Order: sequence, then structure tokens, then C-alpha cells
Amino acid sequence: MRRRWLVDYPRAVPLAIFLLVAAVTVVSVFSIERGERVRETAELNRQAQSMVGAIERRAYSNSSFLRAGAALFGAQAEVTPELFRQFVSELRLDADYRGAEGIGWAPAISARQVADFERVASSGKIGLTKVVPSLDEQPRSQLVPILFLQPDTLRNRRALGFDMYSEPTRREAMDQATRTMRPTASGRVTLVQEGGAEEAGFLIYMPVFDGTGPGRSLKGFVYSPFNASQFLSSASELVQGTKASVRFYDVSGGERLLMAQTPGWNDQGEKVEREVDLANRRMVMVIQSGRDATLSPLSMITLLFGLAVASLLLVVARLLTQQAQEDSRSLEWFAQQNSIRNSLTRELNHRVKNTLANVLSIVSLTRRRTDSLDEFAEGIDSRIRALSATHDLLTQSEWGTTPVRSVVSVELAPYTDDEDHELVIEGPEVELAPNDALSLGLALHELATNAAKYGALSTSGGKVEIRWELVNDTLARVEWVESQGPQVTLPRKRGFGTDLIEKIVAHELRHPVELEFAPEGVRCTLLVPVREPSEFELRSKGPAGAARGH
Repeated sequence: MRRRWLVDYPRAVPLAIFLLVAAVTVVSVFSIERGERVRETAELNRQAQSMVGAIERRAYSNSSFLRAGAALFGAQAEVTPELFRQFVSELRLDADYRGAEGIGWAPAISARQVADFERVASSGKIGLTKVVPSLDEQPRSQLVPILFLQPDTLRNRRALGFDMYSEPTRREAMDQATRTMRPTASGRVTLVQEGGAEEAGFLIYMPVFDGTGPGRSLKGFVYSPFNASQFLSSASELVQGTKASVRFYDVSGGERLLMAQTPGWNDQGEKVEREVDLANRRMVMVIQSGRDATLSPLSMITLLFGLAVASLLLVVARLLTQQAQEDSRSLEWFAQQNSIRNSLTRELNHRVKNTLANVLSIVSLTRRRTDSLDEFAEGIDSRIRALSATHDLLTQSEWGTTPVRSVVSVELAPYTDDEDHELVIEGPEVELAPNDALSLGLALHELATNAAKYGALSTSGGKVEIRWELVNDTLARVEWVESQGPQVTLPRKRGFGTDLIEKIVAHELRHPVELEFAPEGVRCTLLVPVREPSEFELRSKGPAGAARGH
């Protein structure tokens, strides 16, 4: 049954095998990728949690420093440069705290105290430190200008004198810190330290009060400015083995404002979001997988191996189907040859029986019509030779159909080149079956023998016409007409030729024969069945499928 499938569906079976193996391969790759995604999601969650912890630790450390500074400065009557520098040096910012621009002090003053602030801020400096923006540019009663900022770098010097209370985002954070008395982060701002650039940053403020209880007053703010990119980078260094990309957002009024992102972000990989409590302000961190969209190495190996196996099985199945088809054609060819062999055996049997029957009839009629052994032998010899000549024709045609013209030419060959006689042979191409060709050959042989002895072929100037035509698709009329020979007289007794033509030939041709002994010459009309060549044509198809006509 399986072999029949290969023969009946030579293309579908190999394709089905290929698709089946390919489908198994795809399912396997899908399962591997799904497992990889689960593992990747778990790893991404771990890294996200680690990043949140690192960011919050940074913020907590800074808040602790600011709380310490607020306690110290609140207990002092005045925050002097020496006091502030000593406090910052004790924090050892360069060694223990990275990611921030430093720590600063900004007193809370009124408009009347601006001149005193500028004098103190300019003390010991070459140039004057002015409050920015000035009261002329932006009139206001409350100011929180930056007085000290350590470490003393070129970037931090740009910020000295800047009134942070004049900017809404910073003011909002300072007001909230004052109300809660807790370290509070601002929203997204651009630090003055950037000098006109637009890199995002934020600040953490801790209020410092003068006195305690309900009568206390706001003395100022100890704060830390942060460049968002540097802060995110320093937090990432605390997470071991991370290859993910991170984005850091500030959430303001329900809208996300991008603060910073690490290199490699492409908006394509899997993402995990985490909320971050950064100094009393809600922010959002989004971490993205560092894996690209391509298949994992194991999936690629599985896919390539599966496709290779599927292709190999496709080739093998195709070869098997071709072999099965060749075997099937061979079996059909052998069966056909066996059928042809059986047909040939039956046909040969039939031919031999017919030939022997003709020979027996000829022998019987010859014996009854001869008076001497020599005459008997001569008659038998000539008639057997006539049969042999026609048999040669049939053998040449491999016992297929034989043209009427060939039978006529063979039987009248002895008289064709005789210039004393005239032979007319005319008619269309008509094919005869083997038995009918033998019968026609016998009749023509008897007619020619009789004409050579007594008729038109026995004298000089005699003429014999053999003409044939198609009566219909299955029957031809053959006419023998003698003329210009000796006058014909009706025979006193029936001869062998007459009996052979009217009995044997008529029986074999299955139609009556008209034989007329007219004075001017013998006339004979035969009706011969016509056969299509394909009925007697044998074809042999070899195992490879080639057709060979016989």
C-alpha cells in the first residue's frame, strides 16, 4: 500500500514528508524560543529589580548626606564657607558618592537681603557674584540663590548665584520639601552647570530650619544636583552582568518625561517597567532586553538541522518515488510483453492451423485433379511456393497488415519483366489482414498460372489487368481481367484452380468469388475485407517507457 502511494502521488508524498519534518522543526524552534523568552523575562525582571534597588540606594545615600547637612547647618547660627567645606570634605564625595554634581547650600532670603547675599558670595573671589535672574528681570519677594557648591569645579561655578526659587519646577520641589521636612527630588530640569546645553537633570532638596517647634523659620536648603545620564550610569555599575538598556522617566501630571537612557535602546526588544521612589518623587524605569530579534543560537542550529534533514528526506523520497515508478513501468512492460507473447502464440497457432488447412486442401484438390505423380508434385510445388512467397511478405511486415499491391506484385513477379505481355496494376493503398493476404495470394497465383498456360499470358501481346478499389471502409473489390489472348472456351470439367478459388478462397475471404470464362478472356472479381493497420500492429514498450512499433 505504501508503495502504491509512491507511484500514485510521486510529487505529493515527498512534499508531504518535507512539510511534516519542517513543521516539527518549526514547532521545536517555537518551543526553544518560548523557553528562551521565559528565561529572558525572568532575567529581565531580576535586572530591573536590581536597577531599582541601585537607584533607590543612590537616592537614599544622598538623602542621608542631606539630612546630616540639614542637622548640622540648622544647629549653627551661620553657614560659613569653612563650615560647609569641612562638612563636604568629611563626606568624601569622590570616593563614596558618584553620580551627583556635588552638594550645595542655598539660603532662603528676601528681596532686601539680596545685596548682603551678593557681598558674601563675592567675598574672596575676583569677580562679583550676582543673583540670577535679577530682581529687575523678575521681581519677587522670596529667593533661594546658590551660595556654596562643592566640589569647586568650573561646572559648579556656573551655578553660583542662581536663584532656584525663580524656576517653577525647582520651586515646587522646595515647597514640598518644606511641607514634609523630607528630602524631595525635583522634576526634570536642565542644570545651570550645563552652560546652555539641554541635558536633563534633577535636584534633591532638604530644608534647613532655624529653631524648632511652631516658631521655626526656613533658613535655606542643602541640596544635590544630578546629571540624569551620569546618575543612571553610576546606578547601572552597581548591577552585575547587565546587558540590558535602561530608560529613566520623570512622571509629571500623568505625563512621562525622558530623563536619561543607556546606549543600545532600539524600541524592539522585550521591556519591563518598574516604579522608583526617588526622594519622595515617583519616577519610572523601563529596562529593555539586550537580546536582538534574531533567533537564539540553539534555535538557529535546530532550524538549520531540521531543514537539512527535511531536504535530505525530500530527495530520498523523490528517489524512492522515481524508483517505484520505474518498477511499476517495468512490471507493466513485462505484463504487456507476456500478453503480447500469449497473443503471438495464439496467433501463430491460428496461422499454422490455417496454413496447414490450406495445404491439406491444396493437396486434396491436387490429388483429385491429377493423373500422374509428376503432375501432382509439380502442382503441389508451385502452390506451396505461392504460399511461401505470401508468407515472406507477411514476415517482412511482421505479420501485420499487408498492402494489396505487394501481394499482386509478388504473385505476378515472374511476368512483370516479360515484354511479350502487358500487365496493368492499379488501385489505392489498401491493407489486408494476414489470412486475407494469403487467400488473395493463392487466388492470384491460380489465376496467373491458368493465364500462363491457357490465357493472356500464354501468347505474345496478351494483357492482364488487376485493378482494385474500396467498396466501403471495410471491403475492397479486386478485379482480374484478361484480354488479347486466345479465345476462352468454357472448361468441360472443373479444374483445381476453379475449386480452389471458388471454395477455399471464397471461404477464407468470407465473400463469394465471381469467376467468369468470357470468350475474350477470364474475369474474376474478389471481395476482400479491409483491416486497419492498428488492429494488427504490435507495440513493445520497454521498462524505461519508450515505445517501439512493430
